Amino acid sequence: MDRDTVTLPVTPDLADLADARGLGADELAAEAVRRYVDGEATRVRIQAMRLAKRHQRLLERLGA
Repeated sequence: MDRDTVTLPVTPDLADLADARGLGADELAAEAVRRYVDGEATRVRIQAMRLAKRHQRLLERLGA
């Protein structure tokens, strides 16, 4: 299995939406995945910052 490839069935709804946006189904799916990953990355960064702030003194003692 190629880690850089996603296999997605092109349902009629996906095909219609892609057509309405003037995109191919593969372009629309790639855009959706990019948006999802960007959103998840933002949530992870926010949580990491909260944890770092909560444990700031410990991190400073550890030299991090």
